[in-house]
Amino acid sequence: MERITTMLPRESARLDAEQLERLYTTLGEVEADNVLSRAMEEMALRIEQSEKLFDAGSSLEMRRTICSLIRIADQVGMHTVSRVSGDVLVCLDRGDWISLGATFARLVRCSDQSLTAIWDLQDITV
Repeated sequence: MERITTMLPRESARLDAEQLERLYTTLGEVEADNVLSRAMEEMALRIEQSEKLFDAGSSLEMRRTICSLIRIADQVGMHTVSRVSGDVLVCLDRGDWISLGATFARLVRCSDQSLTAIWDLQDITV
């Protein structure tokens, strides 16, 4: 009898503390909090939209959405989200939907963890 191994992939959130510090130093606490809140909302929307586009097989629209996600992630120091988003673009460009499925699932996990970490950070600073 064969055994089936259940894998529970986990992603750790990695935030660029220096990037966040620059954001707060440059904009001040209130405006930086506003920028982070908007960025979190936009990132969550783009991930949700990307999931729908992935399910529909809409690679061109998904590519545009992921590119937008990269810009937002870079702005707020979520470099892992940005890097994995870039990996998703590579899969899209190659038309490799099998790899795309795995890589996109990783992006969803990374973004969930990073958004939670930013949310927790905002709770601490309030």
